[in-house]
Amino acid sequence: MSLSSVERGRKRFGSLEVRLGYKFSNFENIERALTHSSVRKKADCSFQYERLEFLGDRVLGLIIADRLFENYPLANEGELSLRLNSLVNGNVLAEISDELKLHEYIRTGGDLKELTGKRMQNVRADVLEAVIGSIFLDGCLKVAGEFIDRFWGTRLLDDATARRDSKTELQEWSHAQRLGTPIYRELSRTGPDHEPLFTVAVRVEGLEEATGTGSSKRVAEQAAAAKMLTEEGIWTTGEPGK
Repeated sequence: MSLSSVERGRKRFGSLEVRLGYKFSNFENIERALTHSSVRKKADCSFQYERLEFLGDRVLGLIIADRLFENYPLANEGELSLRLNSLVNGNVLAEISDELKLHEYIRTGGDLKELTGKRMQNVRADVLEAVIGSIFLDGCLKVAGEFIDRFWGTRLLDDATARRDSKTELQEWSHAQRLGTPIYRELSRTGPDHEPLFTVAVRVEGLEEATGTGSSKRVAEQAAAAKMLTEEGIWTTGEPGK
């Protein structure tokens, strides 16, 4: 006895539905959301995730903006924008995509061999937005919001999201104090070429040098700047906007 399209979809995506916390009534869009453009590129250029990614990006932005507006009644537009940008960037999206292990379901052509590496972070982030778009189309905005709440809920309450880029923040503060421009220097690079670890120091006139580490020079510089901002009391653990 042949299976219906829903039964076939449930057989293929049932474990994913458990991870997502949502059951689809139609599996066409979730299949599309998990199909990279390297598949069926010539046969059907529309059967891949890019259009759903466009939709999911807007749904995510709207839901996060609504939650921030509700949770931070004293926050000004600038703080809300900082929080929004930090919650919908590619790093966060790829992180949640990895939590869901979406890479186990993504269909790609032969030109995409390894989806879990850093090089493919954008693909995993884009696919998550496409999945949000597919949930919205299959359900409604409320259902998409419930999914977003499950995976962004604790992140929404993290006050680190209200902070600006640490290098920019340190430079603007340093200039305001007439201490000049912060100077960064690489102290060391360790580890293999595919997974290096950088240590960087930052110096501002009249202040004690601060160091930071990271997987790239820029990440290490951000860490060093953040450490100096914290040590100087410019960044605190307070709760802006609440």
